[in-house]
Amino acid sequence: MRNLLIFITKYNAFFLFIIFEIIALVTFVQNNDFQKATFINSSNQVVGNIYLKVDQLTDYLKLGITNDSLAQENARLRNQLKSSFYVDSSVVKTVSDTVYKQQYTYISARVINNSFNRRNNYLTINRGSNAGITKGMGVICSSGVVGIVTYTSPDLATVQSLLHENTRISAMLADSNNVGSLVWDNGLDPTKAMLINFMKQIKIKKGTPVVTSGYSLFPTGTMLGNISNLDVKDSNNGTGIEVNLSVNFSNLQYVYVVKNKLALQQQSLEALEKQ
Repeated sequence: MRNLLIFITKYNAFFLFIIFEIIALVTFVQNNDFQKATFINSSNQVVGNIYLKVDQLTDYLKLGITNDSLAQENARLRNQLKSSFYVDSSVVKTVSDTVYKQQYTYISARVINNSFNRRNNYLTINRGSNAGITKGMGVICSSGVVGIVTYTSPDLATVQSLLHENTRISAMLADSNNVGSLVWDNGLDPTKAMLINFMKQIKIKKGTPVVTSGYSLFPTGTMLGNISNLDVKDSNNGTGIEVNLSVNFSNLQYVYVVKNKLALQQQSLEALEKQ
């Protein structure tokens, strides 16, 4: 306190000058309409800019919450897509009954870890068994197929990426019903895959979309990519059809885990055939 008083006493002339300047400025502005309007306009602009910066900062801090909310809304909308339902038709005597039953539901999740430049790549997502996710579920994003759930904990799950040597997706051309398998066999290029075991007797054009067949974990018609080369050597010196993948695996943020409500029934029946 003593040092403060000494400081004020030492520079009292300067402080008096500042006080008189402020009084003079206020008096000048109050008694001059033009200067008053200019001052108010300038101060409003400064305050407005401050409010704008604060609002931008607030929006940025809320961005994560907003993205999570949008992902959940997208999952809800995906649940209502026609591809999530199947037609259950039955005919009894002369009465025909057609019912749309939901086969697929979607659980939104955020990617918290991801690899895309290794031989076998995985993702980690922030949803687990508490959200209803189990091993073997398919995972997609807005651009197409991402991978398959491998392990779960209560709050997390790991996903075997499409960019994995053991991942095999049942695929077909969007304009035909010819089915093959999509595998990742292009070195370490995360943008390309191979379509194998495919009938080459049919005419295939570059740029043709490749989608899921519906025979595996994913709804029919989920995007995989577009054909880019018709005759490519794989790592075993076999040939396949090169596909430009639709998903950018280097920039995955939000995904949707696909829950097939008929999966257990299908697996049980197919297990009986193997006995």
